[in-house]
Amino acid sequence: MTAAEPTEPESPRQGPRQDTAHDDDSLTELGYRPELKRTLGNFHTFAAGISYISILTGTFQLFYFGVTHGGPAYWWSWPMVFLGQLMVALCFCELAGRYPVAGSVYNWSKLLGGPHVGWLGGWMMMTASMVSLAAVALAYQITLPQISAWFQFIGDGGSGTERAANAVVLGSILVLFTTLVNGFGVKLMARINSAGVAIELVAAIVLILLLAAHFTRGPSVVLDTFGRSEGQHLGYFGAFLTASLASAYVMYGFDTASSLGEESVNPGRNAPRAILRALVASFLIGGFILLFALMAVENLHAKQLAEDGLQYVVLSTLGHTMGEIMLWCVVVAITVCALAVHTASIRLMFAMARDNNLPGGSRLAHVHPRFQTPVLPAVLIGLVAVGILVININQPQIFSVVTSIAIIMIYLAYLLVTLPMLVRRLRGRWQPAEGRFSLGRFGTPVNALAVLWGIAMSVNLAWPRAEVYNATGPQHWYLRWGAVLFIGVVALGGFTYYWFVQRKHTGVLAEHAAPTGP
Repeated sequence: MTAAEPTEPESPRQGPRQDTAHDDDSLTELGYRPELKRTLGNFHTFAAGISYISILTGTFQLFYFGVTHGGPAYWWSWPMVFLGQLMVALCFCELAGRYPVAGSVYNWSKLLGGPHVGWLGGWMMMTASMVSLAAVALAYQITLPQISAWFQFIGDGGSGTERAANAVVLGSILVLFTTLVNGFGVKLMARINSAGVAIELVAAIVLILLLAAHFTRGPSVVLDTFGRSEGQHLGYFGAFLTASLASAYVMYGFDTASSLGEESVNPGRNAPRAILRALVASFLIGGFILLFALMAVENLHAKQLAEDGLQYVVLSTLGHTMGEIMLWCVVVAITVCALAVHTASIRLMFAMARDNNLPGGSRLAHVHPRFQTPVLPAVLIGLVAVGILVININQPQIFSVVTSIAIIMIYLAYLLVTLPMLVRRLRGRWQPAEGRFSLGRFGTPVNALAVLWGIAMSVNLAWPRAEVYNATGPQHWYLRWGAVLFIGVVALGGFTYYWFVQRKHTGVLAEHAAPTGP
């Protein structure tokens, strides 16, 4: 089956049993034998997408960065990033409706661009996911020591090096937890994740209401640039582009709803809805939190606002007791976000290994008979994430550097889906599944905007800014160009290995292949 061939139309009277059969048939047409249990419902799918985006994790982790580099006016990067990512998400919705398969980005780029593009897309996304897991784990450091000094195990947190080292300790504990949960199966992960998402959503809405009760200024605060245009070659626009990292970090990972497609009931219908609901809910709730925080904080020029960010706003505005309760909810959000990132990474590694596109593919793609999940990828991804943290243990810029690299690589992986998809559209070789999500006549312009957005933001985020990649200490060219160098080594080194070694062994492993014949 090629991407140009439409699937069979589905009767509107089909029930859950027929829908499940249809999704298994779609998997078989891709050459795979259904082997992961379909136990996840509609809310589980939605929860996976929104917990990866994680409103409270992203807004609390990098609010300080946005305000520091763009002033309150950085808020406008939030709707800007949403509109750009919405174009990408709409393209993904068409793909999720047609191909609800594990390792969604890998399989989509393979189906649309061929095996070589698919391998590179999967490799970039898998590496980015492991870096992203490390980046999310770092958020513990920004929140837990604000709750109690007891969580600052190394020193008193007075120096950037002490905070970075302590972040590695806390982050490693979190990664150990997500490894254990994912190793015991998707049902345990889904229960913890769904409960955590419910807490996060309720806490986010309560936080919005509490901040609204403490307004000290009007919404015009988002027009204040704090004079950040000084010293910028592009004026305030240059500062705004730097500050937009704080928003770009939050709104990605919505494809997770489709990556769990082989373990979901009726994913062809539920996954596109979950993708859009997760993105829109994150935009609305996160946007109000950021806006109301700027309107509620007593002193916009307080030094703590640029150091501690939203944590400072919550504690200073809501009082110590209520502020601590909110911060504990943020800790829950960070936990389930890391859990979702780890889960999506496992499915991606499993999908690539099933095609024998990774060393030791048979072992990596093995599904544990009791836990019904690939256990070895869970352990391996956890070890790599901890390794990334340890490498940066004395790096004061650990938060912005690790986060930036993760975001850029995911944007590039998304481009390896949207760009081949646009080429197919222009050649008349793309047809959404009948009866499922379709952009119709808006498909080509939306797809084109998704590609342009991905290219523009990848360049913006990788730009060798000292503020991001060499914010403290002596200036070194290799630090400022760190994102480009790291991503270049990962992409070129990985693809070189694939071309000369792994490419010769690529093909669906016999134990995972769909049965042939009558």
